[in-house]
Amino acid sequence: MLAVIAGHEPVIAASKADVEAQFARWLETDLWPDARRAGVSKPVFDRAFSGIRLDWKLPDLAPPGFPEPKKRAQSQAEFRSPGAYFSEKRLQGLAASGRSLMKKHARVLKRIESRYGIPASIIVAIWGRESGFGRAKIPHSAIRVLSTKAFMSTRPDLFRTEILAALQIVERGDIGASAMKSSWAGAMGQPQFLPSSYLKHAVDFDGDGKRDIWNSVADSLASIANYLAQSGWVRGRDWGFEAVIPQGVTCALEGPDRAKPIRDLTAMGIIRISGRPFPAHERGAPGMVLVPAGIYGPEFVVTPNFYVIKAYNNSDLYALFIGNLADRIAHGGGAFITPWGKTGGMLRSDIARMQKALERQGYDVGGADGLPGYKTRRSIGEWQARNGQRPGCFPTPALFKSLG
Repeated sequence: MLAVIAGHEPVIAASKADVEAQFARWLETDLWPDARRAGVSKPVFDRAFSGIRLDWKLPDLAPPGFPEPKKRAQSQAEFRSPGAYFSEKRLQGLAASGRSLMKKHARVLKRIESRYGIPASIIVAIWGRESGFGRAKIPHSAIRVLSTKAFMSTRPDLFRTEILAALQIVERGDIGASAMKSSWAGAMGQPQFLPSSYLKHAVDFDGDGKRDIWNSVADSLASIANYLAQSGWVRGRDWGFEAVIPQGVTCALEGPDRAKPIRDLTAMGIIRISGRPFPAHERGAPGMVLVPAGIYGPEFVVTPNFYVIKAYNNSDLYALFIGNLADRIAHGGGAFITPWGKTGGMLRSDIARMQKALERQGYDVGGADGLPGYKTRRSIGEWQARNGQRPGCFPTPALFKSLG
């Protein structure tokens, strides 16, 4: 057995060496022409890739000539009980640090809030969630990560765009290639921007002539604010409110395309869970029902700003995490009052089959991608109501069996 294993090792090593040679040719004959057209000079290009080799430890790689990667069963927070996403210990720790740092950086945050209209607590919450307020280690070379993924990942087109954007950043002189650090997925600096987002949203707020989201707190916080402002943040409005939806009102009301003035939602019997009325300035403005776990967890009335937070990271749970953390930082709030129930583990492939079954019956689930977004959740609720069941608006193993 050892002899067989030993006999295979040189083959694998030779194969990797061949792929490295292909990568070197790809840089010069494939990537460089596009980089030149994007305004990158040859000296900058050559310096950026000096000594760069493929990072074989990254996930989701598809090296040329290697067996295709096996498809993994997909299971994420949205497909299990969402409560696991909201670690109370972590939220309390981030809130305590966030309150302290909001005081420490009060002057610059006041200027940022005045310019961009984003509450300081929201900015600080995103800063904390993305990089632990700039304290998290971000050790990877962005150039190495992005070029590896552009050359041999399962999504090469996405990362080709990002490596070209990264080279443009270096060309503009904001940071040197060797100092451009990212996560394993290519997200950079304290706000965790991909390079294309950096080009659109990063700002120089400390006035040193560089947009430095790696080392400058002012630039990092202002860049987060600019991202949200450019994504449509509505000044003066909250992100949302935990609510109670009475049994006589279906959870299938969910979705930004079914927005109503908040006063109309209250007329239907939907109230804030605290028992306090919605703020006066919010009552005539549009609000949307949100039930991220259907009837099995907290329910919300959210504002358009909730979906602006989702523009930063397209996840209902992420946006709720940021909203809850911001409330803790600004007002000393705590966990959502309604607990997250256990709905049973669901694989992404199972949810995709459910979505296809609903599509065959004429429901718009937003695509059979295995992601239970609001269109899938409300389609489930509508199907349940049509079939004499109480709408639950969330995929469960029992529903999976019912839909076949």
